[in-house]
Amino acid sequence: MVFLPQAGNPRRQPPEGTPVYEHAPHHRLPLRRRNGRHRVAVAVAAAAAVAAGVLAPTAAFAGGRPDSVQSSLDTLVKDDGVPAALAAVKGRDGRTRTYTAGVGDLATGAKVPTDGQIRIGSNTKPFTAVVVLQLVAEGKVGLDSPVETYLPGLLRGDGIDGRGITVRQLLQHTSGLPEYVDKGAILANPNRYYEPRELLDAALAQKAHFAPGARWEYNNTNYLVAGLIIQKVTGRPLGEEINRRVVDRIGLRHTYFPTPGDTTVREAHPKGYHQEADGSFREYTDLDPSWGWAAGAVVSTTSDLSRFYAALLGGRLLPAAQLAEMRTTVPADSVGPGTRYGLGLLSRPLSCGGLYWGHLGTIPGYFSSGGATDDGRAAGIAVTAIPGEEAEQHVGAAVDTALCR
Repeated sequence: MVFLPQAGNPRRQPPEGTPVYEHAPHHRLPLRRRNGRHRVAVAVAAAAAVAAGVLAPTAAFAGGRPDSVQSSLDTLVKDDGVPAALAAVKGRDGRTRTYTAGVGDLATGAKVPTDGQIRIGSNTKPFTAVVVLQLVAEGKVGLDSPVETYLPGLLRGDGIDGRGITVRQLLQHTSGLPEYVDKGAILANPNRYYEPRELLDAALAQKAHFAPGARWEYNNTNYLVAGLIIQKVTGRPLGEEINRRVVDRIGLRHTYFPTPGDTTVREAHPKGYHQEADGSFREYTDLDPSWGWAAGAVVSTTSDLSRFYAALLGGRLLPAAQLAEMRTTVPADSVGPGTRYGLGLLSRPLSCGGLYWGHLGTIPGYFSSGGATDDGRAAGIAVTAIPGEEAEQHVGAAVDTALCR
C-alpha cells in the first residue's frame, strides 16, 4: 500500500541490530517476466484464458486506429505477466471509459469484472491527507504545529520526539520516522488484525532515520500518526471520518474504508495475487487491511479513483488555501524523474506536456496508479499482482498514455 523509490536508489539502512520493517505495501516482491519456464499454474491458466477469448481484444477508434489504453493493458498481461489489468479514463470530453484485460480468476478463467473493486493501497494516503487538511481549514489542526499538540507523549524514541515533528512533515514524508511495516509477517499471516498502537510501537523500537525536515523519505508511519491525529481531534474512528468527509461527500459509490475485521472485497472484483519465489501465484484477495490502516486500507475502483482525483483538483474537497498547501511539493526524484511530493499527493510530468497529480498504491494482490490533470482529465489503472520494476514502469507509462491520448 505504499510506493517506494525505484531500483538503483537504495534506501537508508537502519543501524546494525535494528529490526527491519520493510515497506510491505510496496515491497518490491518481483513479478517476473515470462521466460521459457513461466510456472505451470500461471502458464496453463493464461493459455486457457487466451484460448477462450477472455483476453479482451484491443478496442479501436473510428477508422480502425487501436485504442492505446487497451493496448497498454493487453501488453501488461501478455508481456509483464500480470493476471489482470483494469483502467478507467476520463477524457477531455468528460466521458469515462473503462477497460479490462486478462482473467479475473486464475483458477476458473473468469472474466475481469468491468470496473471491479480493488484494494488501492497507498492511494489511501491522499484520502487521509484530505481529512487532515479539512481539519486544518476548520481550525482544529495546525499544519506547522508539532505532533505533541495532539498526541502528547506518544512519539518518543531513539532520535524521535513528537515535540519536533510537525503535521506538515508527516503528510510530506519529511519527519524522519522509521517504517513500521513487516512484509514477511503480513504475507505469512494476512488475516491477522493489528491495532494502530501496535504498529506504531514497531516503528518506535527503531532509530529515527534523520532529523525532522532534513530530507524526503517515503514512510507509512507518517500516515499512521496522521490517522491517530484525526481520531484524537474528531473523537471518531478514522474510517468513519474518511467515509463521511471524502467518500460520501463526492459520491464515490464503490469506495469504502473497511470496518475492523472486514477481510473481504464487497462487490464484484478480480482476485488479487502475489507471485511466490517459485513463480507460482498465491491468492491474497481476502486479507485484514488493518496493518495498512490510514496508509493503505481503502477499497475502491479505477473509476472512483479517477473521480476522487478529479474532484480533489477541482476544489470539491478542500478550500483553495488548503489545496494549495497540498500541492506545495518537495523533490522526490527517487520515485521517478521529475517527480515531486506534496501533502499526500505526488506530481509527475507527462510526455505530452504539463503534469498530473495522484499517487501509487501497493498491497498484496493489487497495484494501482493514477491521478488527474488541472484541465479535468483523469485516469486510474490497476493490476492484480504487485509488479516488478519494469512492469511498474509500464503501468506508469499506461497512465501517461491514458492522460495524453
